Amino acid sequence: MVFFSMSAIFAGHSSRGRSARSAPLMWGCGTGAAPLGIKEISWGDVGGWTGQGGSILGTKRTLPAKYLEKIADQMRTNNINALMVIGGFEAYLGLLELSAAREKYDEFCVPMVMVPATVSNNVPGSDFSIGADTALNTITDTCDRIKQSASGTKRRVFIIETMGGYCGYLANMGALAAGADAAYIFEEQFDIRELQANVEHLTEKMKTSIQRGLVLRNENCNENYTTDFIYQLYSEEGKGVFDCRKNVLGHMQQGGAPSPFDRNFGTKISAKAMQWISKKLKETYRKGKVFANTDDSVCLLGMRRRNLVFQPVAELKNETDFVHRIPMEQWWLKLRPLMKILAKYKTSYDVSDSGQLEHVAMHSPKEAETGAI
Repeated sequence: MVFFSMSAIFAGHSSRGRSARSAPLMWGCGTGAAPLGIKEISWGDVGGWTGQGGSILGTKRTLPAKYLEKIADQMRTNNINALMVIGGFEAYLGLLELSAAREKYDEFCVPMVMVPATVSNNVPGSDFSIGADTALNTITDTCDRIKQSASGTKRRVFIIETMGGYCGYLANMGALAAGADAAYIFEEQFDIRELQANVEHLTEKMKTSIQRGLVLRNENCNENYTTDFIYQLYSEEGKGVFDCRKNVLGHMQQGGAPSPFDRNFGTKISAKAMQWISKKLKETYRKGKVFANTDDSVCLLGMRRRNLVFQPVAELKNETDFVHRIPMEQWWLKLRPLMKILAKYKTSYDVSDSGQLEHVAMHSPKEAETGAI
């Protein structure tokens, strides 16, 4: 089988390769005009990868649709019988394109599995993506440092811009963890009246013993209410009460060594993916070759409510907003009211119906084998 990545750089990328080495494996990098660079890897090649940031294997975000014939030729030449794809939304789109190409190319009739890995945490079918926890830790730590930098300053508000594309996971969860007063995200649209209400609320807080404020903004939350606009609004409306500073965190969110959660999550999910591939290879091996052309042979392995679940990518299309590259439903949006309560807004935290907290249930040994972690 071959293991390759389709994503931007993220912390914890390399620990996936180490875990995947549990089977005879080659890794490939590149699609398009340049041929796939394919090399066999051994245990000695992956030593020490768990704690390293960046992508030792390399990564490429080019989608395969324009180069299907060349990719099929490489798979035929190198006798590739399975694919394990690591990445974010590009990897998800790439797997859909490879699956659709099965009608024309038999070389793609092999088991394929995707492991979600992106700081944006915007892959449909999984509550978490590898790398998102490390990025969230970086954001929280940076926000703490920024607030600490104003420890000797009276009344200052910081406007922080985070990454994530249209997905507000990093901004929302970073705001909750860092004790922010507001977080502006694409999933929850806002207007000038809400901005004004936030400024007035923060101004009243600053007139008390509170000395510092924090506001986070997702990079694509609104094309008009930019980070500069929000900074200027808070600066103007807060005159005489507080001053304002802005920070764009940028690509520092993609760097650094992976967090313990990302290391363990990446190791476990990749090992689970390799077990699935081994099982599918045995099931689809007929007359001296592997042939898999059913929907359940092209899956995304995601975490759903603490369980690792294999889901056919064809079924996930109905759960995807392809225009904005986000899932249609995201669990963390239920925590939005909690952040407002902690910021001293007059609101309530609804835990009824869809927002109700779930009880932790013990799994039997047989159920644990299906993917509980």
